[in-house]
Amino acid sequence: MTTDANLRTDILIVGGGVGGVAAALAALRRGRSVIVTEEYDWLGGQLTSQAVPPDEHPWIEQFGCTRSYRAFRDGVRDHYRTWYPLTAAARRQADLNPGLGRVSRLCHEPRAALAVIEGMLAPYRSAGALRILTGRRPVAALTDGDRVTAVTVAGRDGTEQTIEAAYVLDATELGDLLPLAGVEHALGFEARSETGEPSAPSEAQPLNQQAFSWVFAVEHREGEDHTIDRPDQYGYWRDYQPDFWPDRLLSLTAPDPRTLEPLTRTFVPHAPAGPVVADQSKDPGDRDLWLFRRIFAREQYEPGFAASDITVVNWPMIDYLPGPLAGVSDDERTKHLEGARQLSLSMLHWLQTEAPRPDGGAGWPGLRLRPDVMGTADGLAMAPYIRESRRIKAQTTVVEQDLSMTVRGDAGAVPYADSVGVGMYRIDLHPSTGGDNYIDVPSSPFQIPLGALLPVRVRNLLAAGKNLGTTHITNGCYRLHPVEWNVGEAAGALAAHCLVNSLTPDQVRGDTRRLATFQSELVADGFELAWPEVKGY
Repeated sequence: MTTDANLRTDILIVGGGVGGVAAALAALRRGRSVIVTEEYDWLGGQLTSQAVPPDEHPWIEQFGCTRSYRAFRDGVRDHYRTWYPLTAAARRQADLNPGLGRVSRLCHEPRAALAVIEGMLAPYRSAGALRILTGRRPVAALTDGDRVTAVTVAGRDGTEQTIEAAYVLDATELGDLLPLAGVEHALGFEARSETGEPSAPSEAQPLNQQAFSWVFAVEHREGEDHTIDRPDQYGYWRDYQPDFWPDRLLSLTAPDPRTLEPLTRTFVPHAPAGPVVADQSKDPGDRDLWLFRRIFAREQYEPGFAASDITVVNWPMIDYLPGPLAGVSDDERTKHLEGARQLSLSMLHWLQTEAPRPDGGAGWPGLRLRPDVMGTADGLAMAPYIRESRRIKAQTTVVEQDLSMTVRGDAGAVPYADSVGVGMYRIDLHPSTGGDNYIDVPSSPFQIPLGALLPVRVRNLLAAGKNLGTTHITNGCYRLHPVEWNVGEAAGALAAHCLVNSLTPDQVRGDTRRLATFQSELVADGFELAWPEVKGY
């Protein structure tokens, strides 16, 4: 093992996912030097290396996100208008949805998001204010009392670098920096006695975490055979059926997340789509799996340009249930990562060989993996899709009764005087490693409290992603793309604000005048701190 010379920066952001990118942009706009470290080769997390199109609330085209997140969304559309041979009708669409997927009004390819993110960061890299270290994961942290003074990251070749910073932001997908730095944190399902949440269990279940998934993209070539070799674990997954599942996992039948009743989906490549409703308040969008997360729709492009759509397989059938990634040994983590890969490959092999067809036949051998879309050799996404992270023990913890429509009703979500943004999504918890089925219930449009970004003790580490002060339950609506972006952007803005004004985060939050000054700065920078009068779903 070798060690490079130490690096020094104003703000170190560990994790270059959605929150990490937004945090970097906020700090850089305020003139600070930034280093971002990222485990994978692509920045962007959910949007890129995990290959998940944005899950968003139904008002996203009008309001309910930060200005920079809207610039990202506009940038994706401009990317397609600039470089792709769209039809005249598609090009005229102000709300262009490149994939015409039903999960989102902006279903797009991972590389499109990557291009826009790289473009947004490019000026700061050229100016020397930003340094990005990919292929690095955190392995150690130095602390001095209630401060983190440095973080050591390791490359794939074992080379280590220690980075000193005035502020450290944890934007990792699993909150990996928290145990390294001794930051008090929660893991898995909290007990009802701790949170008072109606949906919480009587005892804490740290290893009961939302399933993660290994996403992949496919196209369909009629008349061709692209069947992959039978995966090593195919026999296991072919027969696997969770106790609470209505059929074997490798099928088209799974629970309806909102009713838990068995629901058999359709899957027919290139079947006529009809009108696309990308509004999960009206239609979850998951009834037809080809259309659900389609990221490239051939009908959007000039005739003859593309032989096939591209759709992303991120379905209930590839949610990995045997165990979590956080809070387990390295051997267990490796086993579960490989198990998730095998499950996804088994799902593909089943689709190619056994899936029921409308004509009475079985299998779609023309399904072909698109490794070029994913930036990988095997066609699976570069990284697993992570839904739940370790979470800081925060100065403010958002609990179910703060935003559940069942509890709050017409009163709406609890307001926060220290709001640094807004978000909205149902409390959407996927089946868990502890054997729970979906928890998917209505919530109200909510605010993001500054106190949820601040640990109870450590003074210069901020949560910048899914590791903020939520619970296992409220993570279900704080974990999606625009909220994670807003959380990261607020963390980056706060770190820069504290450096400029020689303040600590506690001093900003704890003083009414200082908090108002910071919030005014956020508003001027395009943050929305409160919702107009809208209802939840």
